[in-house]
Amino acid sequence: MLSRFWSRIWKRKPTRMGFEPSRTQLRALPMCRFNHLAAPPWIYSKGICSLSSVVNLGFKMVDSQYYLPNDIGVSALDCGEAFRLLSPQEKKYAHYLSRAAWYGGLAVLLQTSPESAEIFVLLQRIFRKQAPSQLAQVATAAGLSSEEYQAFLVYAAGLYANMGNYKSFGDTKFIPNLPKDKLEALVKASQAFQEQPAEMEALWNSCSCLLYSLEDKQKQLGLGDKGITTYFSGNCCLEDAELAQKFLDSQKLSAYNTRLFKRNNGGKACYEVRLASAVKADCAAEGECESCCGNFNFEDKEFAVKRGDYAPLMEKVCYYLQQAQTHAANENQRKMLEEYRRSFTLGSVDAHKEGSRYWIKDKGPIVESYIGFIESYRDPFGSRGEFEGFVAVVNKAMSERFAKLVSSAEVLLPELPWPRAFEKDTFLKPDFTSLDVLTFAGSGIPAGINIPNYDDIRQSEGFKNVSLGNVLAVAYSTQKEKLTFLAEDDKDLFIKWKGPSFEVQVGLHELLGHGSGKLFVQDDQGKFNFDQSKVVNPETGEPVSSWYRGSETWDSKFSTIASSYEECRAECVGLYLCLKKQVLSIFGHEGQDAEDVVYVNWLSMVRAGLLGLEFYTPESKSWRQAHMQARFVILCVLLEAGEGLVSLEEITGQDGKPDARITVDRSKIHTVGKNAIHSFLCKLQILKSTADVEGGRFLYDFYSTVSDSGAHNFLRLRETVLLRKETRKLFVQANTRVNGENVDLVEYEGSVAGLISSFTERFQDDADQLEANLLEMSKNDSPCWS
Repeated sequence: MLSRFWSRIWKRKPTRMGFEPSRTQLRALPMCRFNHLAAPPWIYSKGICSLSSVVNLGFKMVDSQYYLPNDIGVSALDCGEAFRLLSPQEKKYAHYLSRAAWYGGLAVLLQTSPESAEIFVLLQRIFRKQAPSQLAQVATAAGLSSEEYQAFLVYAAGLYANMGNYKSFGDTKFIPNLPKDKLEALVKASQAFQEQPAEMEALWNSCSCLLYSLEDKQKQLGLGDKGITTYFSGNCCLEDAELAQKFLDSQKLSAYNTRLFKRNNGGKACYEVRLASAVKADCAAEGECESCCGNFNFEDKEFAVKRGDYAPLMEKVCYYLQQAQTHAANENQRKMLEEYRRSFTLGSVDAHKEGSRYWIKDKGPIVESYIGFIESYRDPFGSRGEFEGFVAVVNKAMSERFAKLVSSAEVLLPELPWPRAFEKDTFLKPDFTSLDVLTFAGSGIPAGINIPNYDDIRQSEGFKNVSLGNVLAVAYSTQKEKLTFLAEDDKDLFIKWKGPSFEVQVGLHELLGHGSGKLFVQDDQGKFNFDQSKVVNPETGEPVSSWYRGSETWDSKFSTIASSYEECRAECVGLYLCLKKQVLSIFGHEGQDAEDVVYVNWLSMVRAGLLGLEFYTPESKSWRQAHMQARFVILCVLLEAGEGLVSLEEITGQDGKPDARITVDRSKIHTVGKNAIHSFLCKLQILKSTADVEGGRFLYDFYSTVSDSGAHNFLRLRETVLLRKETRKLFVQANTRVNGENVDLVEYEGSVAGLISSFTERFQDDADQLEANLLEMSKNDSPCWS
């Protein structure tokens, strides 16, 4: 079956009409039944905007994925020892970079949903006047039970941690797990409301309906009728996004720091491309020869490129970057920050790329950081970056292991399953360090990062990898009683080796996954970066016939599948290369321990593929999280490999409710498993290298399909996953504060109250002005969402 499928991939006709039907085409996906279990009792209470906005017709309860449980895990990120070891200059450098990151991170509120900024300001005003412990008495007097008040605190902590009211991992909306009238009573009883009743009443009225609404379109992020996005105005659809990308390519403009707004002018569509910048004027500014802004006619449509998106926030970012410059350790850091400032001042991605070049040259800094519009996971079209900024301190012991992996990269890269011509001409050895996070501003905190994401820099100039050690230490700790979908015999082994195996997987994923593979390019002058006459597609035996042209990039070509496809490729590299004894030895694993690490890594991946079903939306037949879609694809590939490598069965749990069990035959990992990943990974890379969007989509859609037919009823399994899901942990981060000539680290307890306090204290110096700016930006954009 597999060989016949691949023969269709490589010998297909130019259009899809000539294909045999794919799995997606063959199977209609029915609506998934709601999970009726563990729904909050208040769903039947009065006081909600409209019943239909919260529950589906038929009086069904809210699916548990739309609220955060009261017992959600909360952990403090420990960086105290690492920070204390810094010199006074390094502490100041870290402090000002952190301030820049935190202020820039507030842009994520405006990038997430129309209501996020207003909800953030509402919470800030309440908690700035009364800490969670003080507000508890007010809540009791207002008629809230202790469980309802805890639910409010959890919601507030969740909004802060996700920088908006949609989960950063999964893009699903979450609402408060208490009745609306109870929350309104608490808001109106708060000291903030008593002191400013008119302003607080207006703020509550403005955001409260959307705060609770679960209309179908508002359940998840997406474009058009598939969900909510603030990267595009509400009247934009996929065709508008595609047209805008063509326009940006024609102007050699990156989409990373843009949003797109569409309006009707006398029956003609007009588009505004808005650049994130401190400068609002569209004319050439200081440091520019000419402005990239202006009015353009493209394919009989009007386009206007304008500056000033998130201007007050970008001003703060630039101010604090300038302060950090005075404490930089070397010239590379100073030039890097100068270019970043120019980028955020003028809205120039080119300047950010230049800053990234200096960042790559800054080898082995004690204080590491990166900041900007970085990851495109949450743009429904896959081209616009969410703001992110991190500051971290090097963990020297763990970094030594990663340095050994870098030194072995040139030996390991030829082990990957594609021909030499499909690998970069030269492996540019990057920094690869383990860091303890001091600050990570944005919608969520990853375990590892490979940046910059600019293809031209990554391909020919280099990149850096970081593993976030103190995140790994707490994020993936697991209690046996909460460990789902594994056989009892596997659980103890899984708990023992999950951390070490994930450390290996992150290292391989970031360095040799994202850091490998060549893109075939023909530049604007017609020059190729590969030999057309010699390079052959190994799947067809014919010369390569497609490639990237001019300003086309991986993101712009593969758009909506680019992020997940690339994560899948990197995860496969990790699975494939962890089988090498040399790799395991670098991380200190030998003999039976090494075999256990391999086994748990593969077991963890297939379990993650099953867990990934939580992040699939049956109604729109779409995935909401790039990494989890990638892991589901890998699960399907390994199930398809057969021969008993992976088994997935539906069972009844000890509680009498539906359950599932997934197992891996460890004796077949090095044979059946390796062969399956070898074949799949090679095809992923060939399609990527050759810019074969049609083939790539056909392949990825095939394995991404979630159906109720076939060997496994994945739609029914999705309900089981939702029934037994464990909510991701929230992280509490420290603050830094200048105290005379010193910088103090202000730490908080690992609780929802600690997380809330960290945010109310984070912006206390200019809270009133900052909140006014956020509300003004939100109000100015509000007509765009209707």
